[in-house]
Amino acid sequence: MAVHYHQGRFPPARIDWPALLDLIGPAHAAVARYEGLLHGIPNPQVLLSPLTAQEAVLSSRIEGTQATLGEVLEFEAQGELFDESTPKKADIREVLNYRAALHEAVGLLRELPLSQRLIRETHRVLMQGVRGRHKDPGEYRRVPNWIGPEGCTVESARYVGCDAQHLADNMAALERYLHADAPDRLVQLAVVHAEFEAIHPFLDGNGRLGRLLVPLFLVEKGLLSSPNFYISAYIDEHRDAYYERLLAVSRDDDWTGWCRYFLTALIEQARRNEEKARAIMALYRERKDWIAEATHSQYAVRALDWIFARPIFKSSDFVETAGIPRPTANRILRVLRDRGMLSELQPAAGRRAAILAFGELLNAAEGRPVV
Repeated sequence: MAVHYHQGRFPPARIDWPALLDLIGPAHAAVARYEGLLHGIPNPQVLLSPLTAQEAVLSSRIEGTQATLGEVLEFEAQGELFDESTPKKADIREVLNYRAALHEAVGLLRELPLSQRLIRETHRVLMQGVRGRHKDPGEYRRVPNWIGPEGCTVESARYVGCDAQHLADNMAALERYLHADAPDRLVQLAVVHAEFEAIHPFLDGNGRLGRLLVPLFLVEKGLLSSPNFYISAYIDEHRDAYYERLLAVSRDDDWTGWCRYFLTALIEQARRNEEKARAIMALYRERKDWIAEATHSQYAVRALDWIFARPIFKSSDFVETAGIPRPTANRILRVLRDRGMLSELQPAAGRRAAILAFGELLNAAEGRPVV
């Protein structure tokens, strides 16, 4: 029998705070350590951009897309961003939409609070394109929505979101809770994420948007200085427990079990995020000295910064947009290829530019050798 949304039981009346004490302190400490690292990184939005792309890949994978980080960045380098002619390309477009939605939300957060308006505008970007065109981007659903095996009916569903007639009121209650005082901000975040997923306000994209709320909340509440916090890897690896703990909220009113899962996820993910960020920064420092010596160019660091933001790229894009004189840009690329920092994924042919990859950076973002 399907579990139905817990209408009339939000905000939660019962959270067993003593049962969370062993996780609340470590979770705050883990997030604070990661924030200390972020605070010392010049322009983390650029230098950690591969981690943003990887989060987009993993969050979309949870929803069933099949695309790797390398495939996404190579597709982007080719420049045909609106090509959805094959299932693979459509999957990649969804990943790129996720990253674009995060950037849109971060921009909006400078002017707006974390609110229904911000959520709807972010959803509009998330769902742009062929697959989302008929899913009412930016608009709350006006029909029932449920989760279960493909093609299942509401009777055979695993979970049924709130009735459409109550959706506006439920989202208003969630927005009020977002801005209310709370005994603990990370527990508040756990409740916000679970409630958003339980309401399931849109026809599609609810899972991805719910995960986007995590870094946005952490920034708005002052726990992070930039939204470079990614939780999808833990959820992907513990997917069955994730869905079971969410179901238990509506089925059993078990907010405490969900909060324990979420705090554990924050602790583990903060550790992994810190580990990868440190590896990326160590690589940057190492290559910063190396590229200056290898190229003997005043533009060496500018070139490195550009490549860190786009670890797979078309050679012509580098030459045209890196802000380096064309002859110097071509020479730098030649040196980096000859010295092994860059590898060629696609050779130049006729008027077609080569596609190059910075394999060490991709490996650091993945946390394992992939290139």
